[in-house]
Amino acid sequence: MRTIWVTLVFLTVFSSCKGDKRYHQPKDSAIADTTNAIWDIEQFQRELNEEFRNPEVSPLRARDRKNFKGLDFFSIDTTWRVKAKLKRTPGESSFFMPTTTDRVTEEIRYGILYFEIAGKEYQLNVYQNQELITREGYEDYLFLPFSDETNGEETYGGGRYIDLRIPKGEELILDFNKAYNPYCAYNKKYSCPIVPPENMLPVAVKAGVKSFETR
Repeated sequence: MRTIWVTLVFLTVFSSCKGDKRYHQPKDSAIADTTNAIWDIEQFQRELNEEFRNPEVSPLRARDRKNFKGLDFFSIDTTWRVKAKLKRTPGESSFFMPTTTDRVTEEIRYGILYFEIAGKEYQLNVYQNQELITREGYEDYLFLPFSDETNGEETYGGGRYIDLRIPKGEELILDFNKAYNPYCAYNKKYSCPIVPPENMLPVAVKAGVKSFETR
């Protein structure tokens, strides 16, 4: 499955257990694109909920999964679906990204995404996990961890993730409606990469998955 399961291939579980839609009004030919985008986001939400219901792959504890009715999402808003320019950063050295436990993950900054939201310019680093890219089917996988001004209130305090793929050109679609929580937001036995300070967005990203209340 795509989305969180792709990223969390490298989020290991410690054996000791330590641990009504809103969108901008498009013009003419953009109507079809907007409709397709909404369908794609809805499909993302459906698949995510189905995976959380599945006891074989769900990160939820049994007591939380028992009464699980679905994740809480912000209303779909395609203003949070933007084109981003990817500036590749070849020659970067790998580094160890800290996680919520003592474990670290080996990453390389693949590039920098430049984009606009409401007329303001922002940027975020995207990374490649050095173990994950050796696995078949994940060679072009990009990991985007970010934090924003909703964290700790409407969303998980540790930030959220977005899964991306390397584009053929210099642009890609960055859809914050597909932002999701790391597994440790649901279950402390998981080890999750900590969002780097440079990937803090000084804006409230009201899109994607909201925080989750455990029972």
